[in-house]
Parts: sequence; structure tokens; C-alpha cells
Amino acid sequence: MTMKNTANANNIAHVLTEALPYIRRFQGKTIVIKYGGNAMVDEKLKSSFARDVVLMKLVGINPVVVHGGGPQIGKHLEKLGKPSQFVDGLRVTDSETMDVVEMVLGGLVNKEIVNLINRHGGAAVGLSGKDGDLIRARKLLLTRKTPELEVPEIIDIGHVGEVASIDTAVIDTLVSGNFIPVIAPVGVGDDGQSYNINADLVAGKLAETLRAEKLMLLTNTPGVLDKAGKLLARLDAKQVAALIADGTIHGGMLPKIRCALDAVQAGVGAAHIVDGRVEHAVLLELFTDEGVGTLIRS
Repeated sequence: MTMKNTANANNIAHVLTEALPYIRRFQGKTIVIKYGGNAMVDEKLKSSFARDVVLMKLVGINPVVVHGGGPQIGKHLEKLGKPSQFVDGLRVTDSETMDVVEMVLGGLVNKEIVNLINRHGGAAVGLSGKDGDLIRARKLLLTRKTPELEVPEIIDIGHVGEVASIDTAVIDTLVSGNFIPVIAPVGVGDDGQSYNINADLVAGKLAETLRAEKLMLLTNTPGVLDKAGKLLARLDAKQVAALIADGTIHGGMLPKIRCALDAVQAGVGAAHIVDGRVEHAVLLELFTDEGVGTLIRS
């Protein structure tokens, strides 16, 4: 064996021994992963994500995947000549748009992820929140306060919902049968209507209901950054509140952080905001001392 090969073999041995205590700790535990961003469009990252999920299942961990699909929905609406409208970052969803959302999320995107995991040796099953009465939704109404209005304005943005309740029976059945559930964030209301729900929110609520060990939110950023742009590797609820108050955490990171915080305060072991642009980001965050994102505890 050459020096180079020996160094490589030693490196592999070191990686495996570092991962071992984590594998032992998380065996039999549930980990909810919100899959989105670059990890969902870049071929190399897609393949590394699928392998990570399959490996987790092989070492006795139970991954549950929730995915978004905003860009794909936008593309299909464009083909139909329907412009995308947003209010406070949420897509205005009339009945016609909801049909496209359901077709793209529950059909195209969901089955592509299922196929990807299966091609890498896993056994994934795709669901939408309608399957097995998994996600009950209620209509989301936005309230907007402006100085000119004495009473806050209530804005109806159509078939956009929030999670009313979750029944995990179908997920429990799949997990115990050694399958990997892949979930599209579409729920159904008491009125029988379909609702499009933010995938981070669904992942957070699912992690709470499943009493998951971890919630992992894949993003297109290194994690939570301080004002100087330096990664904050570990945060607790108190630190997060201070960072929101002084404006360090703002914009698109705010709903992610709130979702992560709600999850850990409701009993999820830890939440991670993970850089999905890094190959094997999920394994690195789970099985190494350094990780590749921000860990949030209560």
C-alpha cells in the first residue's frame, strides 16, 4: 500500500470512529429533514442528499423528509401564462394556482425525490398531507398593520394554510415497515379544500408531533450569521431572542429560526439550520463534531 493509500485509509477509519458515538446515540430515533434550496436542484447535491438519507436508514435512524418546491411551481405557472404574486413572501393561491401547486408538489417534485432515494438503495414512499389524513390545515389570514389604518387589515391570500393538526399514523406505519416517508406540504381543511403550507412549518410541526430527536432545515446559507457575517455554530432560545431584537436575524431567516425555536421549545431535541450547498451536509451535521450549520437548543 502506498503512503497516499495508507493516509486515505486512515482518514476513512478516523471518520468512521468519529461517527460511531453519534450513530449509537441516534439509533432508533426520528430525524425530520426539510429538503429545499440548492440541494434540490444541483445534480451532485441531490445525489449526496439521497445517499445521506439512505445511510441514515441503514444505520438504524429514521429519516422523514419534507420538501418544498416554490421555484418549480413558479416555472409551471409561467408556462400556463399565470403570473406569480406574493404577499409577505407567501404565494397568492387561487383555485387554479392550487391545482398547479398540488400537481407540482404532490406529483412531479415528490416522485422525483422518491425516485432519487430509491435509486441510491433506499425504499422511499411519497405522501401529501392528504394521505392517511396526515395534515389537517386551516386557512391562513395575514394581518397587516399600517399607521394609516386604525384597525389592522386582514388579507385573504387564497388556498394558503397553516397546520391545524397532524395524525402520524401513516408515517408510523411506513417507518416501522422500513420505508422512508417523503412528504409534500399540502393539507386539507375541514371545508374539504386543499391548502398549500410552508414546508418549514410542516417540518417543524411534524418534528414536534413525532417527538423527533432532531429537526434539520436545509438552506442556501451557511447557517445563522452574526453582524460580521461569521457563523454562529450554537444558539439557545435566549440568544436567538436577542439576535432577533437587535436585527441580526432578519428577512428570510426569521421564519426559519422561529420554526426551529418552536420545535425545540415543544420538545424536539435540537434543531439545525444546515448549509444545503455543502455535499453530504446532512451527514456532516449529524455525525461530526464540527457540523455545517447552526445548532439550536431550548
